Amino acid sequence: MSETISATCTTYADVTEIRAHDPGAIDRAWASRVTRETVRGDGRLMIVAADHPARGALSVGSNPTAMNSRTELLDRLRTALADPGVDGVLATSEILDDLVLLGALDDKVVISSMNRGGLAGASFELDDRMTGATAASTAKARMNGAKMLTRIDLDDPGTLGTLTACAQAIDELAAEGLMAMVEPFLSSRRDGKVVNDLRADAVIKSIHIAQGLGASSAYTWMKLPVVDEMERVMDATTLPTLLLGGDPQTAPDETFASWARALKIPAVRGLIVGRTLLYPKDGDVATAVATAVDMVRGGTDA
Repeated sequence: MSETISATCTTYADVTEIRAHDPGAIDRAWASRVTRETVRGDGRLMIVAADHPARGALSVGSNPTAMNSRTELLDRLRTALADPGVDGVLATSEILDDLVLLGALDDKVVISSMNRGGLAGASFELDDRMTGATAASTAKARMNGAKMLTRIDLDDPGTLGTLTACAQAIDELAAEGLMAMVEPFLSSRRDGKVVNDLRADAVIKSIHIAQGLGASSAYTWMKLPVVDEMERVMDATTLPTLLLGGDPQTAPDETFASWARALKIPAVRGLIVGRTLLYPKDGDVATAVATAVDMVRGGTDA
């Protein structure tokens, strides 16, 4: 795989060596990285996401260990980021640090991931505390913003702690002039497992709760699932919105078609997709990413 000229490391062994012997190189790589504004050109965004592993969510479809290999995930991310139509990446700090050392983040939008404390399957899953990036660390690295998962279960007291933490994070990001990307769901437990309610009215209610968090909405964006009646769902907010992909369970053609329809709604500004593009059923990351890029840029009407 080709490397950009700003790469500090050329192999994954180099990354480990740097981490062991010169950890300060990570800060230097962030300081020298070529940054970019969040929105430019056509105003659309195509972001790849890779913050699931830090929550212990390693499955893709029916494969429970699909994301076990960090080097394989990094390969897939670097393939995606090499497409000039991909604007950037959302990930946890350790993945972003690897990518910046490998020179993969120049002229890319970078969004950190904040709350990963709600581990998949845990009894405390909905008490999703801030265990990842902070507003201060995001600003220091000259990233564009940070994302927070905001699952709301009216029967789980852990939800209140999550809402409070997210409101504080939104305020802290706004004070730095950075995007706060909020990913809300109405959630509940079924047979001990947290399940998100993807009915239109449930998504609408989650939007209204989430967009009211914090003292200012000036820098708040939404990250929302593609569901039925998306026009009615998007009428619930004036905030710019990126569509998430989720864990791929349906046929790729059906998934891409649903994205293409939703992307026609004016408030939808693009896609922020992880496993569907990074782990496509046919294994062809570059083609899956290129298809999504074409849709975001208006070149494909799936």
